[in-house]
Amino acid sequence: MISETLHLSNIKCGGCAHSINTKITQIEGVSSAEINVVDGTLDTTYKSADVRENILRQLAALGYPQVSVNNDLLMRAKSYANCLIGKSSALFAEAKNSDL
Repeated sequence: MISETLHLSNIKCGGCAHSINTKITQIEGVSSAEINVVDGTLDTTYKSADVRENILRQLAALGYPQVSVNNDLLMRAKSYANCLIGKSSALFAEAKNSDL
């Protein structure tokens, strides 16, 4: 297993973290993913270089590229959309678990 800290662009809040964590942990070969919103980092453990490439592709698709990658307007727009999705998903999960 390989452990790595990735420095990401566009992480703003817990909604971003929720979206990233949900998608990254679904990738086959990823055993852990922990987001630090304050530092803008993803600590992850995965099986191989191929899995790492899948992680980076998924992060870019979500709008959270590595800091060293081009962070154009489209990337920032994607991150805002996924931030909203993450916030909504977290709120729905919280509501579902609290008053059923």
